[in-house]
Amino acid sequence: MTTYPPGLDRWAAELAPALGLAETEVPTALLLEVTRDVAHAVLRPAGPITTYLIGLAVANGMSADDAAAKVRALVEAKEQAREEAPE
Repeated sequence: MTTYPPGLDRWAAELAPALGLAETEVPTALLLEVTRDVAHAVLRPAGPITTYLIGLAVANGMSADDAAAKVRALVEAKEQAREEAPE
């Protein structure tokens, strides 16, 4: 996803301090891309759950890019297994 509504960045900028997260940079495009991929490849409700888990991983010291890469690898493995499974 290359574009998204500009209001999302404004929302993140307003929400972060309300959650006690001062001066937090939100990787909006990355999170939206991963959420979309998971929602389409796994289950739609898995999208927001995945985003939450990425947030926990980041809180524990992992970069958002690394967390997203791990999610994408798992999604690709699930898709590959589905393609290889006999019908």
